[in-house]
Amino acid sequence: MDLKQIHELIKIVNKSNIGEISIEDKDGKVTIKQKEEAAVTYASAPNQAVYAPAPAAPLAPAAAPVASAPAAPKADNLITIKSPMIGTFYRRASPDKPLLADVGTDVASGKVVCIIEAMKLFNEIESEISGTIVKVLVEDASPVEFDQPLFLVEPNK
Repeated sequence: MDLKQIHELIKIVNKSNIGEISIEDKDGKVTIKQKEEAAVTYASAPNQAVYAPAPAAPLAPAAAPVASAPAAPKADNLITIKSPMIGTFYRRASPDKPLLADVGTDVASGKVVCIIEAMKLFNEIESEISGTIVKVLVEDASPVEFDQPLFLVEPNK
């Protein structure tokens, strides 16, 4: 099964009521689970360990919610590009290549904005909207969870 087929399966599962699908062929086995089961079962503990660094919490436990609160009102006209899978987020196709998308980059529907590595497969994540990226929400080479916001995009008018 090639990368494009896996990506299409993920889109189909996301848009359907299928809870889980497993497909096996000569190259290996792929299992795709819907958000409710995967996020609750597998994402909670690793997400807290990765995204809540120990030094930041003791310094200002109230600072994190305050920093998040101002971002919310500004985001009412922005659209979020979210991760369709669990994996490692990369902003470049390879270390010697330019950034796929950065703040100020104009994206069109279908344009690759990042790469997510999952089980040694590098998945190109495409924008489903046209607009301008106003914020990158994830650091390069960081782990991401299913449905985690990656970019904020101001849609074209």
